[in-house]
Amino acid sequence: MPQIGPYKLRNPVALAPMAGVTDLPFRRLCAEMGAGLVVSEMISSDPSLRGSRKSEQRSVHDSEVEPRSIQIAGNEPARMAEAARYNAEQGAQIIDINMGCPAKKVCRKAAGSALLADPWLVGDILRAVVGAVDVPVTLKIRTGSAPDARNGIDIARIAEDSGIAALAVHGRTRACKFNGAAEYDTIAEIVAATSIPVFANGDIDSPAKAARVLAHTGAAGIMIGRAAQGRPWLCGQVADHLAGRPVVEPTAEQQHAILHRHLLALYAFYGEVMGPRIARKHVGWYLQDHAAFGDHRSQFNQLELPAAQLEFLNSLLQTAPYKELAA
Repeated sequence: MPQIGPYKLRNPVALAPMAGVTDLPFRRLCAEMGAGLVVSEMISSDPSLRGSRKSEQRSVHDSEVEPRSIQIAGNEPARMAEAARYNAEQGAQIIDINMGCPAKKVCRKAAGSALLADPWLVGDILRAVVGAVDVPVTLKIRTGSAPDARNGIDIARIAEDSGIAALAVHGRTRACKFNGAAEYDTIAEIVAATSIPVFANGDIDSPAKAARVLAHTGAAGIMIGRAAQGRPWLCGQVADHLAGRPVVEPTAEQQHAILHRHLLALYAFYGEVMGPRIARKHVGWYLQDHAAFGDHRSQFNQLELPAAQLEFLNSLLQTAPYKELAA
């Protein structure tokens, strides 16, 4: 099993950090259903944002699934080092650095995957963060800035030389965003060029695909992102397949029960005003293939109270009452 500092993971399947998705309720659910590692949404290194509601919600480390891996983002070595220290003091057991996000609002600030175009700054940030904390530091990157500028191997070597404990590589460049298909040849080259654990990421949406990517890249593990949205059981299914165990698909009734449990956790975490708003996108992912929900999604999205959402879904899905499902 992959080892990150003192932490030996129970399996080689990690849940990718995704802003607006991998909040504490979702991470807990994915870990409970078999993910070997879960990573938080990215937290800005800007200290002026620490008091915002969003940052505070993303900084609840005391109730995390262990090992508690917290992702930070920014482009100034000193600020990144301070953010790492702050989060370690708050209970983070692993600090993850975001150099993979292709979002415009992140890259406009020369953070995320925009940093890949400046290897010198990458090295300065990595050395500053590793030197600032006593916990292991990991890094998430893409294969480069653009298809004609794939410098992922060079970045990976800088990461290893800087003391990074593990690396996750998404098989697209910054310019690719999420278009086209992920490629895994560069990830295989990074695995061959380094000795730290590498997690392969990008377009892994099934246990069989995960096994093929592992075989092709020689990576130490798999990181699953968008495919886990609405499927918190997917990481566990991949782990079972890689271990030679049977892969069990939850029945429709079980999936509905998991959805309801997830909603309850969202309401408890965000409150009765924000909770239903956050719930809308998750429900959309769970039920993206449910024809009846597609016909009524706009109606559901107008519901503002937890009880109204649960009543609507129980009626739509024709399941047992929520309390029975959650028992």
